[in-house]
Amino acid sequence: MAQTSLLNSLSPQAQAEARLYRLKQKARRSPASLARAIRADLARFNPAYVPHFDNMARTQIYYGGSGSGKSVFLAQRVVLDLLAGGRNYLVCRAEGKYNRASTYAEIKKVIADWELGDRFNVTVSTMTITCENGYQAIFVGLDDPQKLKSIIPQKGVITDIWIEEATQTNPDVVKELVKRQRGGDEEVPKRLTLSFNPIIRTHWIYQEYFAPLGWQDNQTKHQGEGLTILKTWYIHNRFLTAADVADLEAETDEYYYNVYTLGNWGVLGDVIFKNWRVEDLSDIRATFDNHRYGLDFGFSSDPAALVCAHYDATRKRVYIFDELYEWELTNDVLAERIRPKVGAALVTCDSSEPKSIAELGQHGIAAGGAKKGKDSVVYGVQWLQQQEIIIDQRCTNTQNEFGLYQWRKDRSGQSMRQPQDRNNHIIDALRYALEGEMGGGFKVW
Repeated sequence: MAQTSLLNSLSPQAQAEARLYRLKQKARRSPASLARAIRADLARFNPAYVPHFDNMARTQIYYGGSGSGKSVFLAQRVVLDLLAGGRNYLVCRAEGKYNRASTYAEIKKVIADWELGDRFNVTVSTMTITCENGYQAIFVGLDDPQKLKSIIPQKGVITDIWIEEATQTNPDVVKELVKRQRGGDEEVPKRLTLSFNPIIRTHWIYQEYFAPLGWQDNQTKHQGEGLTILKTWYIHNRFLTAADVADLEAETDEYYYNVYTLGNWGVLGDVIFKNWRVEDLSDIRATFDNHRYGLDFGFSSDPAALVCAHYDATRKRVYIFDELYEWELTNDVLAERIRPKVGAALVTCDSSEPKSIAELGQHGIAAGGAKKGKDSVVYGVQWLQQQEIIIDQRCTNTQNEFGLYQWRKDRSGQSMRQPQDRNNHIIDALRYALEGEMGGGFKVW
């Protein structure tokens, strides 16, 4: 920033006097006038986003590649809107605990960078940020529906919902959130904002918002009746370092380069599973009587993944009706999270972690180890390919994995008959769960 560079060129005493002068000037301003002054300093912002500070479309989508600056822009908009007054934000992620290190941290960083700590009360315990004028940003997870029902800002109503990493959510939850945006001043438009890196074109967000527009990869924006879409990627973020850019441009996998570097919706030609579809299973779930549960362990880099399935052997049909997909769960917490889903039923787990299986057993989970043998992965995949797989619409992580799971490629780019070891946590759990149906078995620890 130009002002910061000038300040740093001064002597320490002059810097202190300049900061004191700025603080005195700032103290004389109302929050709204302070917001206008910050907005006027365009050096703070990436130009691609500046027009969207005043965007009042009912539904707004900001998507694209990694490092595009979209989350920083939305955090900046939250701070400016709270200062200006009249708007309260509900900031969401699929799992509430991930807000703390992402959206919550990003907004706190904006407040600190703009030296606005005296204008905001940041409450760590309740995950709320309150401006001195009374308007708030409230952080929640979409995995806690009871909390969502009870959220009331201290002043006014929820005018804005921002869902970060929106591809991890399901459409029913999003629609329910929008229904809760009621009341308030008719002169203050309600807004739903979705931000994410794209995944694949089978995702519900693409089908809901992009497919009806005939969206093409070379499109970067849409401004229609009630809907705004803005696509950005690393070239739109002038604050990236040369090393950041080099890392993004160095991606060699074609799919990941297109999606995570360029921000395009993914199209996978060599996916392993094409025998699956998505349905609403809520009306027939009660009829399922051949439940199978599988668990793939994870912690920091990989999630713990539980799959809940019903197998109809007569029709060779697999129904996936529930899932768990979470990071950083110790085994005692994992047991508590899966118990309501599995009850006293057997859970077939990754046998490479006998200690974890034993600990789940100590916490009341009937955990058994999968019987892994030579070529068990390929055999299990081939068996699943011969089934009809129906995934409940709420199981978004399962859908994402089935849409992304690919064969490995050799140096010449030819597919090998060996799956890639990624995007497979739920799929591995499903192989464990259905091992008995394949003619395999399990060993109890």
